[in-house]
Amino acid sequence: MRLSEIHPIFYHLRIQQKRLVRSLINLKNGQKLATSKLLSTTFPYTCKKHQSLLRRTLGESDPQLQENKITNLKIAASKIDGIIIKPGESVSFWKLVGKTTKAKGYIEGMQLSRGEVKKGIGGGICQLANLLYWMVLHTPLVVTERHHHSFDPFPDSGRTLPFGSGASVFYNYVDLRFYNPTPNSFQIKVWVTDKHLKGAIFSKEEMPYSYHIDERNHQFLKQNGKNFRQNEIWRKIIDKRTGQMIKEELLIHNFSEVKYPIPDLAHVENC
Repeated sequence: MRLSEIHPIFYHLRIQQKRLVRSLINLKNGQKLATSKLLSTTFPYTCKKHQSLLRRTLGESDPQLQENKITNLKIAASKIDGIIIKPGESVSFWKLVGKTTKAKGYIEGMQLSRGEVKKGIGGGICQLANLLYWMVLHTPLVVTERHHHSFDPFPDSGRTLPFGSGASVFYNYVDLRFYNPTPNSFQIKVWVTDKHLKGAIFSKEEMPYSYHIDERNHQFLKQNGKNFRQNEIWRKIIDKRTGQMIKEELLIHNFSEVKYPIPDLAHVENC
């Protein structure tokens, strides 16, 4: 058993240690991070638009936590909306959003931690990281850091994207980062409406390629008395001029423990 599992104080000390280490690494790596914004105008070419529902049925979780999440998303989205990613620049989710604290207006929302659903200040902003990651996959921007949850907490009620196509974030050492290797600049817009978290990535110049994401080999399976879920996320890069596929690549192979009853056990494979 890890020391951090014996008593909560050791867990919190471990978090502080990881945050300090990550801060030191960030100082040393010398990445050129995007910080400039442009809110008054929008770049002319659309790379990808997407939206996700703010309210979904998530097991037996407290609906108030979803309302709180919306408050948190509005604050976090305002830190990212309008950001410009110039050639050679990287985006760090936590560099832009910063630590989620009460002083900044964040309130208790739902967090996924150590295999459990918990409450925490700033909870719910993973939805913003999910949105950003999905949009980035439809651009030539290169993801340099992305984490995913090791468990699947809720059934697919209202899910529109493939399982496991999101991104987990936890200040500051579980980050989402992506890099602009092109000679073109990109602009991110994110905002919250009554029903949706919405976002778009625009480019200054028209992109020659389009990007298509699909899920393959999805299945539930049982191992050692536990239920698991796995799939693959693939991407095709298409030449817009000719319609020909330039490249096909496996982006993600997910394998996560399922924390809810699987309704159709007849389709669960025992391993």
